[in-house]
Amino acid sequence: FNTISLAASVAVITLVLGVSTAWLITRVEFPGRRLWEGALVLPLAMPTYVLAYVYSYLLGFGGPVEHLWQLVAGPQARIFSPHSYSGATLVMALDTFPFVYLLSRSALLSMNVSFEEVARASGVSRLSTLWRVTLPLMRPSIVAGVALVILYVVSDFGAVSLLRYQTLTYAVFQQMTGRSDNTAASILSILLVGLALIFLITERWFRQRSRFYQTTGHYRAPQRHHYGWLGTIAVTGYLGLIVGAAFALPASLLIQWSLSPEAQATLDSRFFGFVWNSGILAASAATGGVLIGLPLAYLASRRPTMLNLGCLQAAYAGYVLPGPVAALAVLVLFTKLAPVFYGSVLILIVAYVIHFLPAGLQSLEPALQHISPNLEEVARTLGLGMRDTWRRVTLPLVRNGFVVAWVLMFLQTMKELPATLLLRPVGFDTLAIRVWMEASEEYYQLAAPSALLIVLLSLPALALLVSKDWRAA
Repeated sequence: FNTISLAASVAVITLVLGVSTAWLITRVEFPGRRLWEGALVLPLAMPTYVLAYVYSYLLGFGGPVEHLWQLVAGPQARIFSPHSYSGATLVMALDTFPFVYLLSRSALLSMNVSFEEVARASGVSRLSTLWRVTLPLMRPSIVAGVALVILYVVSDFGAVSLLRYQTLTYAVFQQMTGRSDNTAASILSILLVGLALIFLITERWFRQRSRFYQTTGHYRAPQRHHYGWLGTIAVTGYLGLIVGAAFALPASLLIQWSLSPEAQATLDSRFFGFVWNSGILAASAATGGVLIGLPLAYLASRRPTMLNLGCLQAAYAGYVLPGPVAALAVLVLFTKLAPVFYGSVLILIVAYVIHFLPAGLQSLEPALQHISPNLEEVARTLGLGMRDTWRRVTLPLVRNGFVVAWVLMFLQTMKELPATLLLRPVGFDTLAIRVWMEASEEYYQLAAPSALLIVLLSLPALALLVSKDWRAA
């Protein structure tokens, strides 16, 4: 019940935040619009467990928010605890609304504004046009974004563990670590995967029922409207409140804590060892993922046999596997088939590849589909073999998708927490592990340098993914 209620509440909030911000960015003209357009993506650089530990401090007992509230409402006044359903909902919604924003924004930018103009010319008000025309046309993208949010919430471990909110993912971790009961963990994992599959099937059903096509070749891009200085203040204030709560305020606190003497004392050889461990794991998993994903995507695209398509769909199974479930599956597999590798870094890399391979495939597949097979056939008629055709034709054309896939897998591996906690060798710590361990003990300053570095490493990846040159990939 906790998992379903959390996913439902976060889905509703992200739906409102994502669609409203996308509409403001695409339909309203105001100063700094392009700046806000990029700023609304910044929360994706903030892992949920980092946001959770920041809000544990801000909203916790005796924290700055409660102190300000007591100045207004009296010394006995209390705000809601961050270690609750409300706290988990707030943190997860602030971190995941960009999924809905990005897909809604894309739908609004590609929508033919003629549909809205016909409704307005028929005497329908602007609000009714939004409700009866615009939102129905956006429904497939909105449903896809909300489905991503729900899957993210269902599989999250870091935020719910720090906020002490019991979900299925947290329960799987507790069974594996606290009680060492892999049987109970397996049963809970089956429930968790089943729940994720239900959400995915429901999302596909909604999207199948919500397909819309433009039957004419006439297309007009949307026009942005001016709403005066009062409208500008209202829009800027609304966007500023969201970006401030989801990124600017947490980032400023991380910077402040990282500059404290306590945090500076942690910048020793051990800290740079954590950086090295995180980097080498992420690079190994990303490289292994794209080397496995590229042949899978290529064979499915060029030779779509049942076997090739089946292998590709099997690779997407990691999409519905939360971190603890992927870790449990790899752990059981290696203990049965190759126990000699138990407790090694190899198990960790395999779990990362299984878990994050779908993220790489989502970039590799479209990149290969955009390449005409005729180009490869022409190269072969000119005397090039398979190897030279790949090296001189296919790989240069798929370069952008290859790089984006690698960056996505690197970024997600760098932030991964539950699989690392469960499968890491003894004494092998990463940046994510240090953040979680220090934040669990409420050593906020000590966790800040590792958390800030994770965020800083995520920013170039986000800039790459939203830039015009790489957006198609």
